[in-house]
Amino acid sequence: MVAIPALDERCVNAIRFLSCDMIQEANSGHPGLPLGAAPMAYVLWTKHLKHNPKDPKWFDRDRFVLSAGHGSALLYALLYLTGYDLSLEELKRFRQWGSKTPGHPEADCAPGVEVTTGPLGQGIGMAVGMAMAEAHLAAVFNRPGHRIIDHYTYVLASDGDLMEGVCAEACSLAGHLKLGKLIVLFDDNGVSLAGTTNLTFTEDVLKRFEAYGWHTQRVEDGNDLGAIDAAIRAAKEEVDRPSIIAVRTVIGYGAPTKQGTYKVHGAPLGEEELRAAKERLGWPTEPKFYVPQDVLEHFRTALERGESWEREWGERFARYREEYPGLAAELSRRIRGELPGGWDGGLPEFPPDDKGIATRKASGRVLQALGEKIPELIGGSADLNPSVHTVLPEEGDFQAPGEKPREVQGDAGGAWDYSGRNIHFGVREHAMGAIANGIARHGGLIPFVGTFLVFSDYMRPPMRLSAMMGCKVVYIFTHDSVGIGQDGPTHQPVEQIASLRAIPELVVIRPSDANEVREAWIAALKRNGPTALILTRQNLPVLDRGRYASAAGLHKGAYVLWQAKDGTPDVIIIATGSEVHVALGAAEILAEEGLNPRVVAMPSWELFEAQPEDYRREVLPPEVRARMAVEAGASLGWERYVGPEGAIVSVERFGASAPGAEVLERFGFTPENVAQLAREVIKRAS
Repeated sequence: MVAIPALDERCVNAIRFLSCDMIQEANSGHPGLPLGAAPMAYVLWTKHLKHNPKDPKWFDRDRFVLSAGHGSALLYALLYLTGYDLSLEELKRFRQWGSKTPGHPEADCAPGVEVTTGPLGQGIGMAVGMAMAEAHLAAVFNRPGHRIIDHYTYVLASDGDLMEGVCAEACSLAGHLKLGKLIVLFDDNGVSLAGTTNLTFTEDVLKRFEAYGWHTQRVEDGNDLGAIDAAIRAAKEEVDRPSIIAVRTVIGYGAPTKQGTYKVHGAPLGEEELRAAKERLGWPTEPKFYVPQDVLEHFRTALERGESWEREWGERFARYREEYPGLAAELSRRIRGELPGGWDGGLPEFPPDDKGIATRKASGRVLQALGEKIPELIGGSADLNPSVHTVLPEEGDFQAPGEKPREVQGDAGGAWDYSGRNIHFGVREHAMGAIANGIARHGGLIPFVGTFLVFSDYMRPPMRLSAMMGCKVVYIFTHDSVGIGQDGPTHQPVEQIASLRAIPELVVIRPSDANEVREAWIAALKRNGPTALILTRQNLPVLDRGRYASAAGLHKGAYVLWQAKDGTPDVIIIATGSEVHVALGAAEILAEEGLNPRVVAMPSWELFEAQPEDYRREVLPPEVRARMAVEAGASLGWERYVGPEGAIVSVERFGASAPGAEVLERFGFTPENVAQLAREVIKRAS
């Protein structure tokens, strides 16, 4: 083993044993990674990471992502030691209710935690998005002599991260894009939760990454601080490829009976083993949470360095502002997260039209108009641009700089470099979702992503994290029901809308016509969290808003679209998306019979539930028990709105391959069927 200078060795051990003391105090956690990976973390954080603990949101900081989120104690130790606003008391409250030190990193719970990680592979995916954001913003804002955007994205990843499919998707794209400022430190300890990795993971990882187009290195001794430092320096010099450094470590290093085994992965060492580990590495066994003063002073030099880096950047930005005032103002606005003035004015308005337009196409038109007004909008689809309408014309393709290959087809026009705003994700939905989160968490950009609704299942893990983190991501999900027809049940979503609604903090909007689509986009961009737009493949009539209520009612989640006459309705028919038109047809039939039906368009449960109780009771009067819901998807959840006497017209089986109109008819989505069920509901409720 390479000799470590005395102070460096004690700094490494301070990280190790702060982490282990946290875990032992909580009697819960993962000591294996902090014990083994502390040396590489120490080198990165003290010799390479550009950050300011006094200003964790400084925009030109390097980003650090602990993709192996189970090693959270390592991150909290680093944050405390380097001077972030995270007290020793919070370390002692590791994994306790209301602490700033939860079991896996949660974005912004403690200052300096960039993203929420723990589900393996997601951190790497988000880091790819962060590196893409840095590359794009640098291409847009930097000018000769003015490198205002210039930072790295670092990842500490485990073997589990590299096993996950999202890692393969994201790293394949990163290699294609030549993201030279993305550096992954691989904690290569040969052990996972259930045993040694040779049970399942015997590939040559570095050859795999070479095939992706990455720069690869290996450090044979994870305690060799000099070798780790040299490898990171070499990675930073490699400007045309992302880098991965496989650092051979010993999981649980120092624990006499457990190091190198899976037993040290996910359980506290125990008092006796922890005491023995401290003795073995020359660390005082008491007191707990011990940090020598010279060690703390050494780590806290990060405060002075960080302030110096940010101060120097501020001086450079002042010179940049003098020479490029427009660009400086634009970047400052984006850093603040403010939308440009007048962004929601002059958007497409769609005249009444019985033939109508598919809401996916209406979304494309609105997106293009927004793209002209909001330059931070950036995104694309999982190889589905012609189907989901996510292209920003003439805004260029986000690609590694260079001459566009002559054989390339299907690009958006404009630039072929990192300044392009059209991202081609390829058939990589899982990575697309994670990358979007990374772009959003980086700041300065608003990502949108698109695919068919049925394939939202491939993106569920990053969507869940997006909701946890409050990421401003717009998900465009088209081909929204069995109404897509002949592609058949594999492509016809049934349970997807209900499952998306089950994700806390995700707002799901299913507009019923083109003008509701416009309002849905406005609602999505006004939020500071993720939004899913659920859109049709088939044409929908554009409603005459002179006869029906304004599409602006969408912002309240549900609104009275039409009622036959004044007074208390005989029946309330609630519908979303394409089924709103079926509900209106049924209501017309009932009105001709002398009944007083009310049609409620409910594009978003979440927006409706956020309204005051008085408004909700106005739209859905409690005294009206005759209620129906009509939606071409699973019925789960609609019970809350229709009540015990109500009825739900839904899809409770997988679809069928046939023309879309016929499929909808056979599933009962016709005005006649809905009207008949409404009569039965009225009778039951009377």
